[in-house]
Order: sequence, then C-alpha cells, then structure tokens
Amino acid sequence: MLAAFIAIGGIGLIAGLGLAIASRIFYVYVDPKVVEIEEALPGANCGGCGYPGCSGSAAAIAAGEAPPNVCVASGPEVHKKIAAILGVEVKETEPDIARPGCYYGVGKADLKYLYNGIEDCRAAMLLNGGAKVCPIGCLGLGTCVRACPFGALSMGPDNLPVVDTDLCTGCGTCERVCPRHIITLTSNSKRIQREYTTDECTAPCQRACPAGIDIPAYIQAIREGDYLEAIRIIKETNPFPLVCGRICVHPCETVCRRNLVDEPVAINHLKRFAADYEMNSGQRVQIPRAPATGMKVAVIGGGAEGLTAAYFLNRLGHDATVYEAAPILGGLLRTGLPQNRLPQKVLDWEIDGILEAGVEAKLGRKLGRDMTIPSLLKNGYQAVVVATGGWDTHIIQKSNDMTTSPLPGVRLLVDFMLKRKQGSSLQLGDYVMILGGGNTALEAADACREMGAKAVYVVFRSSEDKVNLSRAAIEEAKNKGVQFVFCGALYRMFGEDDKLTSVEISHLSPQGQEVSREKVLVDTLLLGVGRFPELIYVPSTTGSKEAAAPTGESLSWETVAPYPSPFAEEDVGIFRPGEAKSDYRAVVEAIGAGRRAANSVHRLLNGAPVEAPSNMIRKHTMVLNLNQIEPIPSIPRHKMPERPMEEQLRDPDAEIALGYSEEEALEEAKRCLRCGLICYRRPEVEARH
Repeated sequence: MLAAFIAIGGIGLIAGLGLAIASRIFYVYVDPKVVEIEEALPGANCGGCGYPGCSGSAAAIAAGEAPPNVCVASGPEVHKKIAAILGVEVKETEPDIARPGCYYGVGKADLKYLYNGIEDCRAAMLLNGGAKVCPIGCLGLGTCVRACPFGALSMGPDNLPVVDTDLCTGCGTCERVCPRHIITLTSNSKRIQREYTTDECTAPCQRACPAGIDIPAYIQAIREGDYLEAIRIIKETNPFPLVCGRICVHPCETVCRRNLVDEPVAINHLKRFAADYEMNSGQRVQIPRAPATGMKVAVIGGGAEGLTAAYFLNRLGHDATVYEAAPILGGLLRTGLPQNRLPQKVLDWEIDGILEAGVEAKLGRKLGRDMTIPSLLKNGYQAVVVATGGWDTHIIQKSNDMTTSPLPGVRLLVDFMLKRKQGSSLQLGDYVMILGGGNTALEAADACREMGAKAVYVVFRSSEDKVNLSRAAIEEAKNKGVQFVFCGALYRMFGEDDKLTSVEISHLSPQGQEVSREKVLVDTLLLGVGRFPELIYVPSTTGSKEAAAPTGESLSWETVAPYPSPFAEEDVGIFRPGEAKSDYRAVVEAIGAGRRAANSVHRLLNGAPVEAPSNMIRKHTMVLNLNQIEPIPSIPRHKMPERPMEEQLRDPDAEIALGYSEEEALEEAKRCLRCGLICYRRPEVEARH
C-alpha cells in the first residue's frame, strides 16, 4: 500500500515538474494593456480597422501602430476610453478617404502588362515583374476591391478602382494591399501639404506648376461640366485662381504634351474660366477647415505670399492673422498691375474669400514700427511667418522709408549702400555679416570696418574660385580684417527680444550638401540679395505650443527656414539657388512659397521635421517622360477673346482679356490628353481603330 502511494506521488511529482517546465517553455506573456484595450473595443471583429479582428487592433493600438480611434465600429466614448488607457488625449481629426492615383486601366492606356493568368496584384508584382513598362501604374487585378471590408471599392469601366465615398471609412486596407501604392488615403489637409513625389503618377504640367496644382484633375472637372469642383481642386494649393488665371506666366503650358502635336492646352485660360464661373455664380468655394488646433500664427505681409500662407494655415486648423503695413491688402497685386490686366474688383473678390475663410487682417501695422517679432511671440503667437518682400517692393510702392528693419538685426545691403551714398548711414552693431552681394559686399565690408565694427564676415554660397571677385580684391579685404566664408549658407538666426545675437552658418560641399555648421556671434546681417527671406520665427523652445515668455519678460527666439521648393537646386539655408529672389518674378511662385511656409509652420507646431519629402520631384529629378506620342489629331487651341481696340481706347482701364465662353472652355478642356507618367488619353475616334 505504501509503495502504491509512493508510486502515485512520484508520478504526480514528475507530472508537476513536467508542467512547470512546459509552462516555462510555452509561456506566452499577455500585455495587460492589450487585454484592457480589447475589452474596451466592441468585439465586432469586422476588420474595418484593417487589422485581423479586435485582438489584432488592440495589439496595434498598444504598440503605437494604430491610433486610439482606429475602430470604425465604435464611437467617441470608446475612443476616449482607449485613449485614457494609453494615457493620451483624443482630438478631433479630419476623416481620411481612399483615392486612386492612376488615370488609365490596361485596356485604355498606351501601356501593356503581362499577367499570364495571375489574378492578384501582389503576385503580379512578384512574378514576371508585373508592369512591363510603367513602374507606377495600376495593375488592374482588383486586389484592393476584394480586400475592402466595407464594399467601398469596385472596378470601373477603365479597369481602375472606383471609391464610393459614402461607404469608405478610411481604414487603409486598400492602401496596405496595393503593391503599386496608387490607391492611398487622403484628406483636405494632406492634399494641401502634398508635394509630387517619384512614387506617384504625375503629368508634366503638374511637375512644372510652382503652386503644385493638380492640373489634369481640374481640367477633367471642367470637361465634365463641374466647374465648382474644378475650383475646389485648384484651391487645394492656390487660393488665387482669379488672379493667376489673368497674370500667371504658366510654365505648365511650356511642358504640355500637346506641344508634340500642335499647341499646348490653354491651361491658364481654363483656370480663369472656372474662377470667373465661381465669382459670377456667387457661390464661394472654400476648402474645408481642419479641426481647430488652438494655436495662433502671425503672418507679416499682405501680398500674395502672405495671404496664401495665412489661408492655408487657417485651413490646417490654426488661427492666422495677417499684419500689413499698407491700408489695404494685396501688395504688388494691388499696386503693381494695371486695371486692364487685373481689375481691382477681381482682386477684392479673391481677398474677400480668404478673409471669409477666417483669416484676420490688421492693416496699417508695420513690423519694426508698430510691433516686433518678439512682441508678437510674447502676445500668444506660436510662430511668426515673414513674407514682406524687399527692395523691389520699395520701388513699386514708392516707399521713402527704407530704414526700418522688419527683422531684428537684418537689413538690406542696398539700403545700407544707398544711405551711405546720401551721406548718412544705417546704425550697425559690432559684429556684422554680409550675405552675398558681389563687389558691393566688399565695399560695404570696408565701410563697416571704418564705422568701427569689431568683426566683419562676408559669406558667399559659391566657392572662392567661382565667386565673381578678383583675387586681389579678396586679399586686400582680408588684409583689412574682413573674414570670408566661401561655400557657406545662412542656416539659422538666434536673438533675444529685438536684438540679433548670433547666426548659424552651414558649410557646404561644392555640390551644395551640408558638411558642418558653425555658430557665429553676429548682431547685424546685411542681405545682398535685395529682399528679406521667407522665414519662420519661433521661441527658442522650437516646436513648443506655448510662447517662451509672457509679456514684459525677455524672450529668446530663433528662425526656421521653410522646406525647399521643387525648384530649389540645393536644400540648405535661405536664398537657395533656383528659388525666386525677386517680387517681380511670378505671382504663382509667391503662392507656392506661401503654401510651403504654411506647411512648414504646421509641421513645426506638430513636432515634425520641417523638410520636404525625400523623394519629392525636383527641378533636376530624372523621371520617365515621352518625346513623342502616337498620332493625335490636331485640334486648334482656342484663343483668348479680347476687347475690341476701339473699346480699349475709350476705356483704358477696361479689362482687355474677356475670358472663355462655356462652349469654348469645354472644347478646350477636351484637348487635354490627361497625361500620366508616360501615358495619355487617346481621343475616342482613335481608340476605335
């Protein structure tokens, strides 16, 4: 009997030890946070979040891979409960929606694909290389349609996915399964911030537009008779369609593929038609505003750039206020153009739309005279955007006051030299830096030394052998104590209250890439380029949502340059080669600069890096293109109707260009080939053969 008990006990002990070992080997840790989140979820297991059921969703939320409100089957209360578990706050955001980014299916485009019986896009990408020509286009096998958990996608007649916006929840399943990334989630804010990249299908006109307008999309809307939709598309990146429709230099038309056949599509005239339609209809189109962030941004300058920056800051959810020295908004658009090219009522309609959107304007307020950048930061603004123009603004506005500096410690070299020739001089500090300016910079440096400056630096972006200065002149300046920085760029400025205290200089390689940075004691900066830079001023606690110091206390600040435009040949610093340096160059470039400034501020205030997408299409980016197209019938371009000469003589202020009629606009829109990367729309008469 005793032996039996011992045997049974031994078996139990061995079994217990085995289970203990097994539990160690096969132990699975369950994160209590995941369990708590899963219990908060409704348990629908619908897959609408894009994850395999509520357990997968809970794990993704806990890991930070999905937001607390990713569940589409629950409501705000559940989202708040999950946020509380994570110790974060849920804020209102814009809804995302799926959007295809390809124009033609395999049956309509010039491009051919070999599938060999494969029925899944992902498999087609892996086997046989997928697309044989186009590296971006849709494979057309409908994998996204089958993956959509809500039936929001279908394949259209062109064998491309079509989104039902009423059913789409923005779960992102289609985006995750598409191997070409031609179907992505988007929102109004994302489209405002969009820059064209190498991994998407773009047309030559899109890539050439300084404002980044989706030109094929708005022309297609006109073609379909939806003129207000055309304006909505334009205003996603350009709040001045009436103005641009009249005075834009339209570089988009230079690269239009119809140039290979006959004449470019009248892209700008079509923009004007849609904008005129909006104005004459009395139906103001506004891009929906993102949820309010509660953050305030001041914009200095009420011209095209400043108003554009303020408009898009407002649309991105921030409170934007424009400060303008003149008694009326518009800048050079108001004072530099004749009525017969840009009527005042047209400009007024455009500006009224920006103000109606919620932008506040304070007129007759000059920076440096009525307020300062530090005073604005102390008064609750989280950032100050500078869009003041420069010497050419002085000329066109016939301003006599060129001595007041809107930026702490920063002046134009041309102002300094003019005052000196007049027998007076601008007040300078002890440590002077001159940025560019050629031979004039050397003359100014000599003058600064005569005025008692302790140190004078001259910075050139080019190398010494490429600067247009004689070696003897450089050596003479060096002997007088002038310090030169070649292959240098101004990266950032630092200051306290109304004083500039130092700058950060980037040392560049001959190719324009940053090698190192150096902080230099500087209290006066003279700009040889002839204009003030587009800069963002923030408290030194960069990215903070709170001002660094209350009114009455000292405030330290620094500058941030907006990210470079697609036309910049180099990325580092201000006044980058390839970007506009004159107010006269083109209003569309000022509009593009304003949008990028707004996007840069938005990123800064949200703690994101202020930089362009790494794969943004740049001026010298190599992309696939065409140098010939299949035979396309020649269709004459519609000329812009103009006021008869006798009427122009009777009323010189009457607008000369009259705009397209609806019939002319529709016919001209049909000339658009709706190009993709290397594809284009063939006329229907051609497609039948």
